[in-house]
Amino acid sequence: MDCNDARPLIDANVDRELSPPDAHALQQHIDRCAACQRESDAVRALSAAVRTAAQYHRAPQALRARIIGALPATGAGLQREETSRSAAERNDGEYQGTSRGATRGETAQTPRGGRRDSPSSRRWLDFLRGKRPASGEARESGWGPVRGGAPVALPFGAAWRGGALALAVCAAVAAGVLYTQQRVVAPSGLVDELVSSHVRAQISGRDIDVISSDQHTVKPWFNGRIDYAPPVVDLKSSGFALAGGRLDYVGHRRVAVLTYMHAKHVIDVYVFPDNDPAAGKPGPSLSSDGYSLARWRDAGMMWWAVTDAAPESLTQLEAAMRARLQNGTETGDGS
Repeated sequence: MDCNDARPLIDANVDRELSPPDAHALQQHIDRCAACQRESDAVRALSAAVRTAAQYHRAPQALRARIIGALPATGAGLQREETSRSAAERNDGEYQGTSRGATRGETAQTPRGGRRDSPSSRRWLDFLRGKRPASGEARESGWGPVRGGAPVALPFGAAWRGGALALAVCAAVAAGVLYTQQRVVAPSGLVDELVSSHVRAQISGRDIDVISSDQHTVKPWFNGRIDYAPPVVDLKSSGFALAGGRLDYVGHRRVAVLTYMHAKHVIDVYVFPDNDPAAGKPGPSLSSDGYSLARWRDAGMMWWAVTDAAPESLTQLEAAMRARLQNGTETGDGS
């Protein structure tokens, strides 16, 4: 490691953000380089001064008063909700108590939980079971799907066939809805995870584990940390400078993340093995919460790019990376 490699890592080393191997290699260089030693001492002194001498400001009392003043309204709302819930539970208990005290005939018609089937629902159940109503009931309210008219006297077998057909249609509709929801929710869940990962990294300030623009430094860093070898390329000549890489946890697995800089925007590129079920599938560009996403498959990997820049930036990144990977090399610009 020389001074050009060591200088960008000094800040991260002071903040203990480097991996143990990188921190050890950097410290070895600092021990034998007076210039880097002075730089490291200056950064440590600045960090200590910020921790000890920085001014901390408390929230004004007016803000505290406004927050506390808003709490009783919230508490009253919760109290009203609890009161309504308690009243509903009391009413339900009284109804169940009345049902338990009813005659044997009434109790037999009241299901557990205090609910009574409406006359129309009982008529439909009898219709599907092929049960003929009593003559008085048929005259008063009708039977089957026709209400108030003559009874629909279907044969026993026809009634069961009608019920089976209705159940089959309901099952088919439910299966179709479930399948559609699974197809929509699965990629949406992955998109949410990727955007959340990108935002967390930016907020925490630890968006890069290995800081280097050299792909020959970034790629070996992933060895032993994940069970696959992601391709790493520097696309500086195309306007996308490699800034480093990190590990993240997306889709229930460890994932390699390559970080690029483009016109002061950060682009995180998540690299999955192509055969991983969590990697999703190629498709059109997406957007979520103001962030742009692109996805494509190349070099045996599934690539997901996330940024707050315009979607056109990801289109250019994808084209540049495809061109580099299709050349069969991972050589960076100027190498």
